[in-house]
Amino acid sequence: MLNAQPINEIHRLYHDEHWSMRKIARHLHLARKTIRKYLDSPAPVPALRQRTSKLDPFKATVAELLEPDPHASAVVIRQRLQPLGYQGGITILRAYISSLRTKLHQLRAFVRMEPGAGERFEIDWGHFGALDYQGDKRKLYAFCLVEGHSRLLYVEFTHRQSFDTFIRCHIHAFQVLGGVARECWYDNLSTAVAEHDGTLIRFNPRFLAFAREYGFYPRACNPGAGWGKGKVERGGVGYVRQNFWPLRHFTDLADVNRQAREWLKDVANQRLHRETRERPCDRFRLDCLRSLPTLTSDYRDTAEALVQKHIRLQFDGNRYCAAPSLVGQRLTVKADASSVTLYHQDREVVRYPRCWRRGLTLGAERFEKELLARRAAAQRSQAHQRLIALLAGLCPTETVEAYLRGLADSDRSLSRQINELLQLVRQYGTEAVAPARAFGADYVANLLRQQLSPREPQPPLQLGDPELNQLVTDPLSLMEYDAFILDA
Repeated sequence: MLNAQPINEIHRLYHDEHWSMRKIARHLHLARKTIRKYLDSPAPVPALRQRTSKLDPFKATVAELLEPDPHASAVVIRQRLQPLGYQGGITILRAYISSLRTKLHQLRAFVRMEPGAGERFEIDWGHFGALDYQGDKRKLYAFCLVEGHSRLLYVEFTHRQSFDTFIRCHIHAFQVLGGVARECWYDNLSTAVAEHDGTLIRFNPRFLAFAREYGFYPRACNPGAGWGKGKVERGGVGYVRQNFWPLRHFTDLADVNRQAREWLKDVANQRLHRETRERPCDRFRLDCLRSLPTLTSDYRDTAEALVQKHIRLQFDGNRYCAAPSLVGQRLTVKADASSVTLYHQDREVVRYPRCWRRGLTLGAERFEKELLARRAAAQRSQAHQRLIALLAGLCPTETVEAYLRGLADSDRSLSRQINELLQLVRQYGTEAVAPARAFGADYVANLLRQQLSPREPQPPLQLGDPELNQLVTDPLSLMEYDAFILDA
């Protein structure tokens, strides 16, 4: 048998160069029969020998054993085959069992269900990459709900898949559609299904409470049986991914949901559905849905956070400020897609718009200004209050406050200045200290010493020469020196 190179050369010479088979045979030193054979069949398939396996006589038995329990392990099957004479290994048995399960899964048939009006909602999540908030990326998910009879679609995008977010999306969908169906179908979502053991399903207790509150019956598809809710798989998440998502640009979560609402109104629920041959908005029957409860529970995302000494608490990657009086208290934080609200003992403290960036501080300007105002009054010492009280009878309180603020703005210690001023009051009296307008206790003390202990006038200086004592000098003005100092 020739390898690939001479076979390719035969075809090149015959088809491209148009050589005859005789010429090709002489050129390649091959028989003309060989040339004709490879021209007719460029790559002859080698004959394969039929190999037998030790498992071949037992394949029918393996299929019979798997029929009542398709999930039986290869070890158990081997234990059943060995008394029948099987001497093969576990590896070929595992491979054969795996191929049988694949065929059974691929050939498994199911009955296509067409629910009636108001009978079923199908619900699922879809992942749609992430949104960029000036370098801070947040994952983006789509909550999809399809009404089984009409194929009416509801879509809401979120940045989280938490239980509270999942429930809020339900409530928003029910409110938009105007009611709730008799059944809601889910895949094995952890927010809905706590445990799935064969046909036994244990739902999340909080989710069951929500289902009772809204009066619908939850159902979960079997594992690996996505066709149980194929309408939301294909006509929900898949349709959003193919028809809504391409060639769009978004600024934030609110912009994504705004465009999604417009697309649902103008495109998704107005299209002629290929299976029903009707528009979902025309086929939808509101009168078949169950009514919604009058009062709804609060399903916002909830957390507890401690207000630190810098009047901030941490939530979702950001710092939120609270009133200074709440330092050391644990506040309840409730958040949805639009706002973050802080509560103290069921009392709303402050509400912030939802920020999807990370590492930011919100509300600092408002509450730090309040903190500064509180600290200015709180830091007044008893000496400070006593000085104001002593001087208030002789000077307006505003004047005393302005004087003390001037002292605080200087580079001196305010507490030391106040103590020294009180000492001067005790020494010279309130009436003597009050009119003083010098900033600083040392300057006030100097003025008081000069006023209350004046120096006696000194006699003129007598020189040795009497004629010099009779000289009179021209009057001098110090204004030039004052102007020089003031200009400097």
